[in-house]
Amino acid sequence: MGSARFVFLDRDGTLVADTGFPHRLEDYELLPGVLGALAELRDAGFRFAIVTNQSGIGRGIFRREDYDRFHGRVLDDLSAAGIEIEATYMCPHAPSDACTCRKPSPTSLFAARDRFGVDLASSWMIGDHVQDVALAANAGCRGILLLTGHGVEESRRLDDTPVEAILPDLAAAAAHILSVSGSRA
Repeated sequence: MGSARFVFLDRDGTLVADTGFPHRLEDYELLPGVLGALAELRDAGFRFAIVTNQSGIGRGIFRREDYDRFHGRVLDDLSAAGIEIEATYMCPHAPSDACTCRKPSPTSLFAARDRFGVDLASSWMIGDHVQDVALAANAGCRGILLLTGHGVEESRRLDDTPVEAILPDLAAAAAHILSVSGSRA
């Protein structure tokens, strides 16, 4: 069993504004409070990875090069603020492709566990879709649904999906995680 505590982050609607398949630099906008929230979690010993479904590639809405450029900007801005994203797990497939990398499949979190020694039971998945918190449950970590992005509509679809908390934004999620996880790894 690993000992690294991770916060796995959805990208669109969690870290950046979800403009509907965001891929153009002119639509790029980091959500308010993201940098401060991640800095607090980093300072408490958490490490980070992004887990994102990018079906716009599989649907032909944008190209892999568009994703790479947009995602590079996200990583550059986070890095400039002292936030290291250790890995990005991206599924480029359309929902109909029946792949094993699309959330809520736990494949990406198991890969992170094996690569980085992640203690999934002490780790978190944060996102604005039911598939994000379902991923958390499927991988054995705790899930937080944010009301940013698509979160308000998605919160109505939770049904029996286990969720640790439904919170307004990443800053509230960081505060919650720190209040229940202790301050140091």
